[in-house]
Amino acid sequence: MGFRSAVLEAMNREIEQRKEEWNSGSMQTIYFGGGTPSLLSKEELTELLQTIRTNFIIDKNAEITLEANPDDITPEKLSEWKAFGINRLSIGIQSFRDEDLKLLNRAHQAEEALQSIRNAQEAGITNITIDLIYGIPGLEISDWIANLDLAIETDVPHISAYCLTVEPGTALESMVKKGKISPMNEDQGSEHFLILRDKLIAAGFEHYEISNFGKPGFHSRHNSAYWRGKPYIGIGPSAHSYSGNTRRWNVSNNKKYFDAINTGEPFWESEELSDATRYNEYILTGLRTSYGVSEEEIATLFGEQFRKHFRDNLFLWDLPENIQEENGRIVLTAEGRLVADRIISDLFWVDRWISNIS
Repeated sequence: MGFRSAVLEAMNREIEQRKEEWNSGSMQTIYFGGGTPSLLSKEELTELLQTIRTNFIIDKNAEITLEANPDDITPEKLSEWKAFGINRLSIGIQSFRDEDLKLLNRAHQAEEALQSIRNAQEAGITNITIDLIYGIPGLEISDWIANLDLAIETDVPHISAYCLTVEPGTALESMVKKGKISPMNEDQGSEHFLILRDKLIAAGFEHYEISNFGKPGFHSRHNSAYWRGKPYIGIGPSAHSYSGNTRRWNVSNNKKYFDAINTGEPFWESEELSDATRYNEYILTGLRTSYGVSEEEIATLFGEQFRKHFRDNLFLWDLPENIQEENGRIVLTAEGRLVADRIISDLFWVDRWISNIS
């Protein structure tokens, strides 16, 4: 048995082992991601989906998403994916400019990215989300606008856009340190974000999460459930799961993962989440979204002391340019989202407050 086959067999066994954990009714979403699931063969994907359907009740209208790179998308694979029940594609476009793709070390080219979207639409998969990156060194305002215009012209109903971060140890970091490219300009990144928001809203998209824009009826159901704190099960190496009170994560090493499953040893670690941790996660995910957070929910879910802490610290940012209240919920404005990390950090419950009430 090959290495990849061993990992996939272990994933099928994990699905079978964990079916008793799910007590939240039928599954509303399935997401194949965390790598390159588009490289799976017809037989491998068929087996995974069959194992899922055998062990869990899947809603007949479930959103089933598959992540794919443009260079992996072919008419033949699209036909197979659609036949398997894949009804949503997440395509890692990143940019429609070849110079950006080269800088980001992507394997595909701009024309290939466009063709992958056309092929998916022609195959009848119209629920498509694409990823774009802004704040790329050398990406001028006019280039970013042209990128967005092209994305809008493709008629995809969902776009996720992220500001480039230079990760330690990457080739990009090395080029910045050597002066081969300029470091990211924070002000330009903010301008890119505001242009992104204005153009996509004008094109009929709803800005429902800081990095996500969807046309009505095309918000990511999978991610939205995560942001609202719904339980989920993650399968495979490095996968995370959440029950509402407990978080668990699988070992990241592939060999350790399938060896442990084959020998019946634990292949995960877990932690019971404190009220403080659950409150912080509620603030973190809620304020990133258009539905925001509610003082009433905070009191109900975590206790009155957390509601008081939230209100006492909100005054630091409670200005019309940062925060607004809609139907009893606190949401961030467009400008507030530019400093969301700072606002959220100030609202977190940290050890010094915990020690004051213990």
